Amino acid sequence: MSRKSVEGQLVDVVNGKIVPSRVIMEDGKFSEIVALPDAPKRYLLPGLIDSHIHIESSQLCPSRFAEAAVPHGTTAVVSDPHEIANVLGMNGIELLLEDAANVPLRTYLTAPSCVPATQYERSGATIGVAEIEAMLKDPRFVGLGEVMDVQGVLKYDPLIIAKIKAAKSFWKGIDGHCPGLVGKDLVKYINAGMRTDHESLTADEAEEKYFLGMWIQVREGSASRDLLSLMPFAKTHECMLVSDDLRARDLVNGHLDVLLRKAVALGMPPMHAIRAVTAWPAWHYNLPGGSVAVGRTADLVVVDDLRNFNVLQVYIAGRLVAEDGVPLFLAEPRTNGLGIMPRDLVGEDMLLPAEGQKVSVRVIEAFPDRIESGSLVTELPVRGGQVRALPEQDVLHMALVNRYVEERPVLGFVKGFGLRRGAMATSVAHDSHHILAVGASIDDMARAINAVSRSGGFAVCDGSDISTLPLDLAGLMSTSPARVVAQKESELVDMLAGMGCRMPAPFMTLSFQSLLVVPELKMSDRGLFDTRRMVVVPPLL
Repeated sequence: MSRKSVEGQLVDVVNGKIVPSRVIMEDGKFSEIVALPDAPKRYLLPGLIDSHIHIESSQLCPSRFAEAAVPHGTTAVVSDPHEIANVLGMNGIELLLEDAANVPLRTYLTAPSCVPATQYERSGATIGVAEIEAMLKDPRFVGLGEVMDVQGVLKYDPLIIAKIKAAKSFWKGIDGHCPGLVGKDLVKYINAGMRTDHESLTADEAEEKYFLGMWIQVREGSASRDLLSLMPFAKTHECMLVSDDLRARDLVNGHLDVLLRKAVALGMPPMHAIRAVTAWPAWHYNLPGGSVAVGRTADLVVVDDLRNFNVLQVYIAGRLVAEDGVPLFLAEPRTNGLGIMPRDLVGEDMLLPAEGQKVSVRVIEAFPDRIESGSLVTELPVRGGQVRALPEQDVLHMALVNRYVEERPVLGFVKGFGLRRGAMATSVAHDSHHILAVGASIDDMARAINAVSRSGGFAVCDGSDISTLPLDLAGLMSTSPARVVAQKESELVDMLAGMGCRMPAPFMTLSFQSLLVVPELKMSDRGLFDTRRMVVVPPLL
C-alpha cells in the first residue's frame, strides 16, 4: 500500500473554499483530508485538465508532450487526433495511444468526426461511421471530436448525422466547431447535438452560444489567442480554458499554468479560473480527477500562490511525477514514417500563366494570432507570360503540393508574412497536411518544398542557405525533446525575421491557410477555396 501526504491550502473547487489541510493519498485515491490550521502557505489544486487540444500541433509526439506539459501541472488532456488521422488514419491514432501509454499523463481522445475535414479536399485517410463506432466503444475515447462540417450538419448530410447519432448512442459528448455561427443556424447546429465550442471570437458570440446550452471553451493557444476578447464573458460565466493548438516553443514556457496566470491577471476570479481547468472538464467529459475529495483519483498540483501559479509538485494517481519543473519519468518515443511523397520541383513550377502586362488576382490575407484569413483583390505584373509576386508590397507566391499523390502544385498568392526574400515550407497544413509554401523567390520555394518532402516538418530557404526542423512522425511531430524542437523552431523563426517576416508564429499561421472550415479564403489541394460560399475559385479574375 502506497501512502503519501501533502500539506497546504486546499482549493476546494466544489464548495468554492480554501481550507488549510493535510491531504492523504493511498493507492491512487484521496483517502483522507484533515483540517490543519497551520498548513504551509502553498496551494493544493486538483490536477489541471486541458479539455481541447491537438497534441500533434505541439510538434511533439505524446510522450514528449507529456514530458514538457506535466511539470506545468497538466495531469490530463482531451485531444482530438484528427491531424494524424488525416495522414495515417486509424493506424496513426493507435500510434498516438501506444506512445501516450508509456507516460503518466492521462491522455484521452475524441473520435475525429471530420477526416477529411470537408468533401472539398483529399487527405491520406478516411474515417467513416464504422471507425467512429469502434472508437466510441473504447473508454479511452470520451466523445466525438469537433464537428467542423457545419454546412453538413445544417444540410442534414447523412454521413455526419450518422456519426453524431453514433456518439449519442454511446452517451458520449459531441464537440462543436462553429466560428461566427449565429441565429437560426446556430440553434439548428446545437439541436443536432453539439455541446461545446472553442471558436467564439467575441463575448457576444460566446454569450449567445452559452444561452443556447453550449459549454464555451475559451481558447488561448499559439495561433489563436481569444482570452482577452472573451474575458467579459469568462469573468461572469462558467466555462473551460483550453489551448487547442500549442507549439513546442510556447509549451516549454508553460501550459495551463500560463492560462491560469493570464486569466487571473485579466480579472477572472482565481476559484473561477481553476474550476475552468479542473472541475468542469472532468464533469463534462466524465474524467477521473477534477477535485480533491475523498475517493476521487489523486491527481494533485502544488503551486506557490493563486496569482503566479508557479508549479512546485505534480501528482498523478498519488505518484509524484514532477517537481520544481522537472519530470520524474522518461519518454521513450517511437516513429512510424512520414507519409510524404518525395518531390523534385523547380522554381517554374511555382508560376501561374497569364496574358497581358497586369492581371487582377485573389490574395489570401493572413493574420498573426488568428486562424481566420481575409480575402483581397490586387493587381500583379505579368512577365514572360507568368504572374509575379510583389514582395515589396508583401504579396508573396503561395503553393500547395499534394502530400499523397503526384500532381501539379496548386498556386496562389498571400499577404501578411512580410518576406522580402527567400521562402518557407511546412508539412503541417491543417487538416489534410499537404505541403504548404510561401516565398518571395520561386526557386527558394521549390528548394524548401523538396527539403520538407524528404524530412517532414519545416524548412526555410534563403538562396544557398537552407535550414530545417525535421518532424519524423507523420511529418507532424518530433520524437526529440521539447526544448530541442523549440530551439530549432526559434532558429528558423529568427532566420525568417531576418528575411522580413513579421509573423510571431509563422509556421503555425501558415499551417492554417489550408483550413477550409474557417473564414474566408484558403487553399486546398483542389484549388483556391472560398469558405463562405464553399466553392473553389480561380486565383485570376
